[in-house]
This record gives sequence, C-alpha cells and structure tokens, in this order.
Amino acid sequence: MINFLGTPKIETDRLTLRKLELRDVQSVFNHWLSDERVSDNRINPAHKTVSETFDRLDKIVSQYGCKEFCYWGIELKETSELIGEIDLYDFELATGNCEVSYSVGSNWWNQGYGTESLKAVVEFGFRKMNIHKISAAHNVDNPASGKIMRKVGMKQEGVIRHMIRNSKNQYKDCAVCGIIQEDYLEEYDTTESCILSYCE
Repeated sequence: MINFLGTPKIETDRLTLRKLELRDVQSVFNHWLSDERVSDNRINPAHKTVSETFDRLDKIVSQYGCKEFCYWGIELKETSELIGEIDLYDFELATGNCEVSYSVGSNWWNQGYGTESLKAVVEFGFRKMNIHKISAAHNVDNPASGKIMRKVGMKQEGVIRHMIRNSKNQYKDCAVCGIIQEDYLEEYDTTESCILSYCE
C-alpha cells in the first residue's frame, strides 16, 4: 500500500526539491516553460506569456493540500535558482505503481541535475512512500533523458510507436522504462542514500 506523504522538502547534495509557489512564476516561465528546447520533449508547447505559466502554476499550487499530490520544483542550493520540476503521478492503488516525469531548463543540461533530482525522488518513492514500481518514458530522439533513467536503475521495457504528439504536431515514439522497488533495494544498500534530509 502506498504511503502518501504529499510534497515534502527534499535536500540532496546540490539541490532542494520543494513545493512550487506563485512567486516562482517568472522563474518557471524564464527557465523552462518558455524554453523551446525543453518543450520539444514535452506534449505542451512552450509558453508565450507569463499568464499561461501563472495559470499552470496556480493549478499546481492549489493541489498541495492533497497528500496524493507529489510535485516538486528543483532549486539549486548554491544560487537558489529554480531550474526545473519533477513529479510522481498516475498512482494505481491496485498495484502500487506510478509514473515520474521531469524537466530541467536547457541552461542547466549536462550538469547532472536531472539525475540527482530523479535519484532523490525514486529513493523517496520506494523507501518512504512504499511504491511498488516507478515508470517513465522518453522520446527516442531524446537519448539524454534515457541516460538519466538508466543512471537511477531503470531498465527499458519497450518502445511505444507514436506514443505522443508534440506541440509541432509531430508524432514521437517513446521508450518506456521502469524500476521495481525490490530491484532498487537490492541494488542500493539501505545506507547508500542521496537524500540528505526531507521534511513536511
């Protein structure tokens, strides 16, 4: 059974994963939602106006009162810059399974931040929330995202043709990856943690 804990603050070596706030609107818009390079790997198009981002953020913030809602902003400890987002979603109570997705602004690609945040959320999901399996998908023409998934122990389970249609009306094949709690706990000793702390 999943132990829902909402969206507690999680700290890693370089990052703070925290709830998004309405005051973050400009950063969210500037750093990834208006970024065409990021939106190319998302279903929704890049935002053209801050008001679009405000509406999206307002919807996210309004759900933080629900324990089943797990949605973090990714913040750099050193500069307090908000550089991306990551969430657990589509929880299946019958199986204990869910999915994870993440976005990091292109200015911060290839610096390990996606891997560090995904490792923390996967660890939190398995060790604190008792999730059975976490799955994710990436466009096959975005191998960098697949590399991040493999670094946290996810294995590719197949490719779904034309799984999504992006904002440019292009169909994209997606590789589906997953990791099971039992395999994760066997791979990573209980003393091997990337989470420095977490709190409500």
